[in-house]
Amino acid sequence: MAVTDYAKKYSGAVDEKFKAEAKSEGAINKDFDFVGAKTVVVYNVSTSKMNDYKRTGNSRYGEVEDLNVGSQEMTMTKDRSFSFAIDKMDEDETGGALNAGKALARQIKEVIIPEVDAYRFNNILSGAGNEKVVASLTKTNIYDEITAGTEAQEEAEVPLVGRYLYVTPATYKLMKQSTDIILDTEIGQEMRVKGIVAMVDDMPVVRVPANRLGANVHFIITHSMAATSPVKLAEYKTHTDVPGISGELCEGRVYYDCFVLENKADAIYACVKTATVKEVKKVDVEDQE
Repeated sequence: MAVTDYAKKYSGAVDEKFKAEAKSEGAINKDFDFVGAKTVVVYNVSTSKMNDYKRTGNSRYGEVEDLNVGSQEMTMTKDRSFSFAIDKMDEDETGGALNAGKALARQIKEVIIPEVDAYRFNNILSGAGNEKVVASLTKTNIYDEITAGTEAQEEAEVPLVGRYLYVTPATYKLMKQSTDIILDTEIGQEMRVKGIVAMVDDMPVVRVPANRLGANVHFIITHSMAATSPVKLAEYKTHTDVPGISGELCEGRVYYDCFVLENKADAIYACVKTATVKEVKKVDVEDQE
């Protein structure tokens, strides 16, 4: 029985395809090392208040404070897999159109990447530190709503470099119709490969299907430092003529997750249609017909 390890044979192509097709890559980082561990603990350390320096006495710098240390546990939960068979005669009678390489590429593009994207965006939305509810976006109010988001980012002192604006196709259509928004669509191929379609208010704009970004979402402004998304394992294999199958058995496993860092939640701003069922730092509700 021959075994082909497509994770090795096609690792470069698989990785390139994932990065080219995924919409969420700019929204996440991979700063934490999950190698050899299922759970990583991140410590949150408090700071000390500033005092007026006193030139006399024994406590010239102010009262000594103890720093508080909290922690956030990140435990990976998404261990996903697939399995399908390709009969020898099916491959033969389709002129080779049905084969392991093409089938695996299709599985990655049409199944795995959309699932990972949707999971990441859902977790980012759930962890958003700022959320605004707007019943309906229009070409008239969309400029004010986006700039309200950038204002919240500025107030939270979120760095400009690394911010992304994720919009649904419907939201992007309104952006193009707005007379107040100037879209810079003169962007390079390297940015387009990442899914960026334009620049607005110094932010890359990424158009994401609603079934990935979320049916309740108008847009999300986030910074890559806010969420981490490790992919510990992405393994794809074919087995030829295993017992009971005349042909190839294709199997794959993807072990991943996505976590919003508690101290970075304010780096995420979500504009949604209805309030999500969670506590957020602030919720402003507007009904605009």
